[in-house]
Amino acid sequence: MTEHFTLSRRGFLASAAATTGGLALGFPLGAGAEQLDKLAQPEINAWVVVQPDNTVIVRVAKIEMGQGTLTGLVQLVAEEMDADWDTVSWSYPTPGENVARERVWGSFGTFGSQGIRTSQEMVRQGGAAARAMLLQAAANRWNVDPGEFSVERGVITGPGGETLTYGDVAEDAARLDVPESVTLKDPSEWTIAGKSLLRLDTADKTDGSRVFSIDFKVDGMVNAAIRQTPVQGGTVAGFDASSVEGMPGVQRVLQVDDSTVAVVADTWWRAKKALDALEIEWDFPEENASFGTEDLEAMLTEGLTAEEAFIGNEAGDVAEALGKAAQVVEATYSYPWQHHVTMEPMNATALVTDDSCTVWTSTQNAESDLAAASEASGLEIPQCDIHRMNLGGGFGRRGASSTDYTTIGVKIAMQMKGTAVKVIWSREEDMTHGAYHPATKARFRGGLDADGNLTGMHMRISGQSIFAGLMPFALEDGKDPLVFQGLQADGQEGQLGYTIPNLLIDHAMRNPPLRPGFWRGVNNNQNSFYLESFIDELALAADRDPLEFRRALMQDHPKHLAVLNKVAEGIGWENGAPEGRAFGLCQHMGYGSYVAAAAEVSVENDAVKIHRIVAATDPGHVVNPQQVEAQIEGSFAMGLSASMMSEITMQDGRVQEENFDTYPIVSMWEMPDVEKHIIPSGGFWGGVGEPTIFVATPAVLNAVARLTGKRVRELPLYRSGLRLS
Repeated sequence: MTEHFTLSRRGFLASAAATTGGLALGFPLGAGAEQLDKLAQPEINAWVVVQPDNTVIVRVAKIEMGQGTLTGLVQLVAEEMDADWDTVSWSYPTPGENVARERVWGSFGTFGSQGIRTSQEMVRQGGAAARAMLLQAAANRWNVDPGEFSVERGVITGPGGETLTYGDVAEDAARLDVPESVTLKDPSEWTIAGKSLLRLDTADKTDGSRVFSIDFKVDGMVNAAIRQTPVQGGTVAGFDASSVEGMPGVQRVLQVDDSTVAVVADTWWRAKKALDALEIEWDFPEENASFGTEDLEAMLTEGLTAEEAFIGNEAGDVAEALGKAAQVVEATYSYPWQHHVTMEPMNATALVTDDSCTVWTSTQNAESDLAAASEASGLEIPQCDIHRMNLGGGFGRRGASSTDYTTIGVKIAMQMKGTAVKVIWSREEDMTHGAYHPATKARFRGGLDADGNLTGMHMRISGQSIFAGLMPFALEDGKDPLVFQGLQADGQEGQLGYTIPNLLIDHAMRNPPLRPGFWRGVNNNQNSFYLESFIDELALAADRDPLEFRRALMQDHPKHLAVLNKVAEGIGWENGAPEGRAFGLCQHMGYGSYVAAAAEVSVENDAVKIHRIVAATDPGHVVNPQQVEAQIEGSFAMGLSASMMSEITMQDGRVQEENFDTYPIVSMWEMPDVEKHIIPSGGFWGGVGEPTIFVATPAVLNAVARLTGKRVRELPLYRSGLRLS
């Protein structure tokens, strides 16, 4: 901590949690001279270290979890530096270092498709500043003006043909003042950024040398398995530790907190086997212990017609428009709870002493984990630190939804001070104690005039609020603005892509006793399913082509229309689908990007076969096209898994799905061919990892409805008597 940065543990926790919505910070291009003296030389600035052998190390504040953000950010820095890509490497600073340096790297949060788009300017400035300082160092050595130099692949060439590498002048550059301003390259000038370069983390993963936190080991480490209350709000009533203390390898049987019991052993498997044999008595809140999926259905259905609701988007007079309509179309849809099912279950390794707390874990927001470690250990922020490991899947669960794995790990380590403790959640524990995608329903009423034009629409959402469940301080006078993702007014990062003269979109908040969380795509998933299904139903009622019906509503939304037209062209909409098949469409906007999909399907004996999906995305700028393509394919697999075959249900207050046998995911042979079109229009930075997930499902289901006449209004697919083939 410095005299300029004095947040309390609780204040830092709130600050770190608030970054879920993004954090706008000024960019301190370099550390002060006193800080530089304490750091390994030669650091050019906070983002760039250049070693004497010309290796460039880029410090990356965001985390890599398979989405390619690490490589993209390094590309941007290397681009502004004119570095030699073959000599570029990377490292992760810790959140403790970030605090000590007055948060020079800004937010460590990696979620909401913010990894590149909210930090691209900062890292590009870091690269440009490093380049300017390296050139000035060379100018000082040669006693000439830097404007007379040329730079290529980290080699500076002077006016007389003499050369210096960045490594040659790095120590001199590190002693210079940071320039007050720098000029960034126009994307049209990029030679490293904008290219499909190989990812920096792939080789280590293929040869097994990349260590994920579930694999992390430290000398003298012990292992812990945990059991948490099976009903939300439950507490530990009692257990007989002596019944398992004599089992092989068992070292301790602990009550971690009011709702968690742990067994510590020399290996995790021995800890788990002892925990399985331990009988634990629980006390449950009666209202939670009796709650089931049928109660959820009743709760959400009641909200569809409730008088009170929060307004998210409004225009004109909907009641009047519906009253005058030649035809009123009505439909109700529903979306279930979903689990993140990351391939790496929650885990953390913690080491606590009287004056320090260190955690090694895979997290999407290490600053939140730092605050959680401080809170759980009772130590001050400067006494704690988090070492970030690459993630075996995140999708919003690791840090944006909760830091419970870090808190539990530290609490166990507090009872075994001086010994590193690795806690791993079993798959069953992970499945039944998640932070679940919220369950909602939506009811629509749409008015058509005599010519089949949409004159008014009311969309009522009934269901869970993530902000209310996780961070009530983010509510706006009780309203959760996140509920309206993709349905917002013009000028927002998830604006509605249709102009409807009379419109009302509102939310009746209904919060059942199951913890909600951020799940890849968040509320866009159900909102796009609801809206794009209903748009197709309106087109059918108006006896109009679904593409033309959309186009008529999108004249004021050219970027939405551009991606829609691209997928319609790619699927061959104008020529019609092959015999026995049908096409379906969807367009949406989320996280600052415009996305669309068109699907081709067939149905035989209630089995839906998705033959191909054409995808289009406009994120403004693209740093690594191949990574965008990979994200499109990966998000389609995750989105289709959720909508076609997976759901979380409850009985007697307990989650019923405990593993992949009851929570299946799409297999490779069920995946369709995916044709990707990336059409960056420039002028803005949109997200990539999350936006594309929410267009595959509506496109597929709209195709199914066109082919069979059977409209799927309830997910997953099997609830409508269909299955994926």
